[in-house]
Amino acid sequence: MKIPFTKYQGLGNDFILIDNRHSPEPLITPEIAVAMCDRHFGIGADGVIFALPGQAATDYTMRIFNSDGSEPEMCGNGIRCLAQFIARLEANNAIGRTYRIHTLAGTIIPRLEANEQVTVDMGPPQLLGSEIPTTLVKGSEKILAVPLEVEGKDWLVTCVSMGNPHCVTFVDDLPSIPLETIGPKFEHHPVFPQRTNVEFVEVVAPDYMKMRVWERGAGITLACGTGACAVVVAAVLTDKCDRRCTVELPGGCLQIHWSQTDNRVYMTGPAKAVFEGIYVWYLN
Repeated sequence: MKIPFTKYQGLGNDFILIDNRHSPEPLITPEIAVAMCDRHFGIGADGVIFALPGQAATDYTMRIFNSDGSEPEMCGNGIRCLAQFIARLEANNAIGRTYRIHTLAGTIIPRLEANEQVTVDMGPPQLLGSEIPTTLVKGSEKILAVPLEVEGKDWLVTCVSMGNPHCVTFVDDLPSIPLETIGPKFEHHPVFPQRTNVEFVEVVAPDYMKMRVWERGAGITLACGTGACAVVVAAVLTDKCDRRCTVELPGGCLQIHWSQTDNRVYMTGPAKAVFEGIYVWYLN
């Protein structure tokens, strides 16, 4: 099996992009995606993204398999990479070009900007326990600075869904967080029936925050677009930042705006092609 692909990265969050426009189902299985994402025995990536035909009055459909084979609802950095990939497939990278992308989190609309930047209308955040989902509170309640015990310590967490679940904790000393050990404990905590993405955040100024992330299904990554959106929403709700904020991740910065006018979250950041090739899968 020969699979043409293009490798993209958005602030170091890297993906294998596959042209899947001729079929409504992904060309490969989650097991093959795991092999492709392996950084020693494969191409190396945080996930595999498929550009499928549109549905429900959209231009395209996005599916993604994480590096562990699981399938998330959406990926913020990934959809910026998908927008650039589609522009390359269409040979049309005009500034201002928009796409309506069907995802498991609903319709998402990225817009091409200058200098390989993409702005994405991420839609309104979801804040109720039933929407995250989590059993930490009643389904009709919000999760704002609620204690959650992990590893014998109570952490004050704020939960937000950007079409996928996020658990945000504000800390004073970001580098001291043992993300590689505590991240999985949060992700698999029983109060999150669908697991969760985990963000630890240090507020530098009302318009600037630093963030580290443990992504559900991928582990430690250099960036998470939906996570950055969730962090700004969580910070606004707990009176820690402005509605326009720069979020610094290990891979670089994203510009996030939670609009008071329409309640939608807008994310702007880069997406760049790295290389292209053909992956040969030898069937046993």
